[in-house]
Amino acid sequence: MARKRLTDAAAAGMLAESALIAHGRGEAFDYLLGEKTCDAARHAICETAARLISAERCVISVNGNTVALAGPQLIACAAVLNCPVEVNIYYRTPERMEALISALNKQQEESAELYPELAAKIASVQILGAHPDGRIPNLEGPRANCHFEGILSADTILVPLEDGDRCEALIAMGKTVCVIDLNPLSRTARTASVTIVDELTRCIPILLEQLMSGSISHDENWSNQQNLQDAIAVMLRGLD
Repeated sequence: MARKRLTDAAAAGMLAESALIAHGRGEAFDYLLGEKTCDAARHAICETAARLISAERCVISVNGNTVALAGPQLIACAAVLNCPVEVNIYYRTPERMEALISALNKQQEESAELYPELAAKIASVQILGAHPDGRIPNLEGPRANCHFEGILSADTILVPLEDGDRCEALIAMGKTVCVIDLNPLSRTARTASVTIVDELTRCIPILLEQLMSGSISHDENWSNQQNLQDAIAVMLRGLD
């Protein structure tokens, strides 16, 4: 189903040419996880939920793959957090941005149907990205373009399927960056504040459940390096 959603999204002009390659690379790591959400990932999901809930201003940043795979669920997360969703992509063109913004607007309606108890809040979620008015410092190219009321002013950012350069730039700005990355060896995974090593569509419903519970506490002893080591250990056991 994930592959079908992505091929449909590619046909609709939502994805860059390399998007399917990136997804296939992630699938390989998911096989090593046994296509299950491991304990390390669950711990990271709880930590991500705690940091998002306690943030002064948070934002959910999405790219084409993210919108195609989990747009309605992420909009529901934004509704619970009362935060915007911002489209930020590496290969930015007017056509791609229009396709992604249009898809998210339709997904707001789908999200409200999936989560009727959040319908009013879902309807008020801001979809940003079309008209950026700021730039991420020390980052080249169109992906540096962002919204002041979104990424630029946020202290905490949830960025599924992030790229390493932007993750480093956001961390350098002093932001808390929570990512979802199936590759625990990637620069993104190693740079982020919190890395959820899990498949996107599997972990977002868990994150949403944690956010809705609102009772998650921050782990004062959180070590993202140890979290990554724990995920790698799960993968190595899968090779036995």
